[in-house]
Amino acid sequence: MVDIKISGRRVAISDALREQVEDKIGDALKVFDIKPMACDVVLRVDKSHSYGKRNACEVTVFVRDNVVRVVASGDDLEAAIDDAAAKVSRQLRKYKTRVIDKSRSKHYEPAVVLEPLPVETAEAAEDDDALVREKIIDLKPMSVDEALVQIDLIGHDFYVFVDEITGLTNVVYRRNDGGYGIIKPKIEDEDE
Repeated sequence: MVDIKISGRRVAISDALREQVEDKIGDALKVFDIKPMACDVVLRVDKSHSYGKRNACEVTVFVRDNVVRVVASGDDLEAAIDDAAAKVSRQLRKYKTRVIDKSRSKHYEPAVVLEPLPVETAEAAEDDDALVREKIIDLKPMSVDEALVQIDLIGHDFYVFVDEITGLTNVVYRRNDGGYGIIKPKIEDEDE
């Protein structure tokens, strides 16, 4: 059984919600039973002027040295939980086929993304330009293909990694017009 940590932001976690999360997300995690695996689920209600009230379920699965993250929104929390369970199941299947199966054919050590450290303060909430979140990552050497797998697994628009050939820090990112891009530092020749 996977330990599922459930928390709420602007929503009280009732016994019924807790049971639904444990059933739905727990069933989705059973698709890929591997140790060690931990799961954090955050249920939240966001209020905005343009959207009104939005319910969201954010699921972060820590499996071996990787992070699989999905976010689902819905009209009510139950729909968001159902959608998040389906998404996490798909992502874990993708993780298995891309990372686990490939690692059996060659040695591959994926990157580790540590939990974010909140930096929120009362002043930061008032100032839109303030730093409100800090993430600390463990950069491990990998190929560009492996970095593209990681960007897909965590669902972010970019991924920072160390190139296994050059040893330099690179960033892959998802382009608005489709596909991916890479940012590499300029390497200066010794002759110049």
